[in-house]
Amino acid sequence: KIGSTNALSGPVSSYSVISRSHEALFKRLNEQGGVGGKRVNFIVYDDGYQPPRTLEQTRRLVEQDRVAFCFNQLGTPTNSAIHRYMNQKKVPQLYVSTGASKWGKYKEFPWTMGFQPDYHTEAVIYAKHILATVKDPKIGVLMQNDDYGKDYWEGFKEGLGKDVNKVVKHVTYETTDPTVDSQIIQLKDAGANVFFNIAIPKFAAQAIRKVADIGWKPIQYLNNVSSS
Repeated sequence: KIGSTNALSGPVSSYSVISRSHEALFKRLNEQGGVGGKRVNFIVYDDGYQPPRTLEQTRRLVEQDRVAFCFNQLGTPTNSAIHRYMNQKKVPQLYVSTGASKWGKYKEFPWTMGFQPDYHTEAVIYAKHILATVKDPKIGVLMQNDDYGKDYWEGFKEGLGKDVNKVVKHVTYETTDPTVDSQIIQLKDAGANVFFNIAIPKFAAQAIRKVADIGWKPIQYLNNVSSS
C-alpha cells in the first residue's frame, strides 16, 4: 500500500492530474504483473489543499490503511502540516510534490525526501537574470501568501542583494480569493516593468490574462509551479 493526498477538489484542483497520472501508472504496472508478483495498492485522498485536512487524511493513511509510505503528496503548506508527524511515526514521506527548501533537512527529518529543485534557489536565479538582462528594472511581485510563496520571495530577495529596492510593489493573494485582478492593477500602477509571478496555475493564468487585458507589457517571469 502506497498513500498520497492531493487537491482533488477546490481552487487548486488543477493539480489533481498529478495523482490521476500516478493512478494510471500503477494500474499499468499491476497489469504487467506488479512488483515481484505483488500488486501495488495506491490510495489517494482529497485534502482540498487545506493543511488540517492533509493531516487528517495522512493519519488515516498511516494509522488505518497502514501504508508502507506516502508518495508525492502535493503542496508546501500541506506537507508542512504532516512533516513532524511523519518523522515521529517513522513512515517515509517520499518525493514530496513541492520544492520548498525545508525538505533538505535530512538530519532533523530523515524520513522526508524532496525531489525537485528548491524554490529558494530557483528564485535566486530569476533575480540574478533580471539584474543581468533588464536595464533599470522596476519589479512587481505577485505572491501566494503561504510557505510556498514565501520560500520564493526570500530567495528572490537574496538574489537581488543590495538591489532589493528594485522591487517597487509586492502584493499577495490567498488561495480562497476569487481572482488576482486587483493585485495585477496595483503592480501596473506602481510602474513595474518586470513581473515575477509566484502563483499556482489557476491564479497564474488569471494574472497573465489580466496583464494582457489592461495593456500592461512587463517582462514576465513565471515560477515552475505555475506551469505544473
